[in-house]
Amino acid sequence: MRGPAVRPIVIAAGGTGGHLFPAEALAAALQARGERVALMTDARSAAFDSPAFANAERFVLRGSGLAGRGALAAARGTLALAAGTVEARGLLRRLDAAAVVGFGGYASVPPLVAARTLAARLRPVTVLHEQNAVLGRANRILAPRADLLALSYAATARVPPGCTSAVVGNPVRPALAALAGQFYPEVTEAGLRLLVLGGSLGARIFADVVPPAVAALPDALRGRLVVAQQCRPEDLNRVRMAYGAAGVPAELSPFFPDVAGHLASAHLVVARAGAGTLAELACAGRPAILVPLPQAIDDHQRANARALEEAGAAWLMPQPEFTPAALSARIAALFSDPAGLARAAASAARLGWPQAAQHLADLVLDLVRARAGLAQEQH
Repeated sequence: MRGPAVRPIVIAAGGTGGHLFPAEALAAALQARGERVALMTDARSAAFDSPAFANAERFVLRGSGLAGRGALAAARGTLALAAGTVEARGLLRRLDAAAVVGFGGYASVPPLVAARTLAARLRPVTVLHEQNAVLGRANRILAPRADLLALSYAATARVPPGCTSAVVGNPVRPALAALAGQFYPEVTEAGLRLLVLGGSLGARIFADVVPPAVAALPDALRGRLVVAQQCRPEDLNRVRMAYGAAGVPAELSPFFPDVAGHLASAHLVVARAGAGTLAELACAGRPAILVPLPQAIDDHQRANARALEEAGAAWLMPQPEFTPAALSARIAALFSDPAGLARAAASAARLGWPQAAQHLADLVLDLVRARAGLAQEQH
């Protein structure tokens, strides 16, 4: 049944996959219910290729990040955000948007600010989603005036007092949500599968550390190992040569289109601790060695990783401690304890929110219906 949103639900997201993938998952959930979806994004994500947004109206707004920049660049960024807000305000009026859902980062700022400047009778519902265990800077600014702040973690840090919030988990794409409940592959004398995911940033350290760590494994263990590793294009040849010299079969690529398939077959994952990656690990129920990106804003990746480690689902290795010798010892110890890996896999699965996109869609549409009902009563 079609909901009240012949008026569109506007999704505001841009930048990295950490913001775009949950936005894509929500768009798919809304479209499956017959809702109309529009995307407001930034120039970095103008060409984002997604089935969920293939038929959606798409608008590229001006804007720029402010963190870690000089005074002049920050001033220019502020002007760009202001210009983007003016653009978004006009678009929201023309679209007669029912709701605006922002996924953090500066790309979400203009649509959310614009929504709050419209006259009350035109104002859409405003919802924010936070993927990390620390509320991001954009969301910290926007949350006090949003109708709802949707969280991935119950203990999310830096949530401003007085915000209306709900824990929904972090939406993942349908193929990854479908991994929930699948069995963890038994660790046997046959092939052991190690999956290395570098994310959109910081894969160079994995190219430097993981191949020599694998080469240093005991012969019996190394002979059972199969690796799939995400690498920067400029690192592919040297990583391929390193695994070839170690006699380890390896599938290498800058991007794995079928992340779900790789997770389904993996016994152990080495990864950064971005929110999207951890949500996918939890849905798949896969144990992981997590190496937080040191320069992540507010050190949110360490907070994300710590949440999984405290639940018994992962092992945190700060980057200064992430050496070939230390990683080799950790991999050898984990593969020598299949029962421990299986327990960690089960702990990861208990953290999964495979229905996060559906829960978030429910909350958004409930708010839209409530707003529409209130408007009818006032007339």
